[in-house]
Amino acid sequence: MSKRLKELADEAMENQVFAQARDLAVKVRESGNRVWLAGLGALSKAQKGGADMFEEFVAEGEKAQGEMREKASETWGKVEKAFDDQMGRALHVFNVPTREDIDTLSNRVQDLTMTTKKLAEEEETHGRGRAQKAKAE
Repeated sequence: MSKRLKELADEAMENQVFAQARDLAVKVRESGNRVWLAGLGALSKAQKGGADMFEEFVAEGEKAQGEMREKASETWGKVEKAFDDQMGRALHVFNVPTREDIDTLSNRVQDLTMTTKKLAEEEETHGRGRAQKAKAE
């Protein structure tokens, strides 16, 4: 029963993360559309107002673009972190090893392989010597 509740809670969290990502995508799309419309409006005014006004709008647009990218990047970073955390918890529930677990095991296997090779070489060196002495006697 407790396991099923945990699964339901994990599923609810996962759905929440996906909903946040979907909402973010909608907001970014809406914001992009508004920026596009504002740019068209500014272009129209600039064409009516002359080259100086056009250059002023371009400078203001470049400034706004940088701010928008920074905000979008921060928000996307938060969504990625939430998603990564949720996926980590879900994988932990199913006992899926982490990258750290795999790296630790890989290092251990490498150490054991080297130890085995050394033992085999020693056995071959010392073992042949003993076998030859036994034959001679």
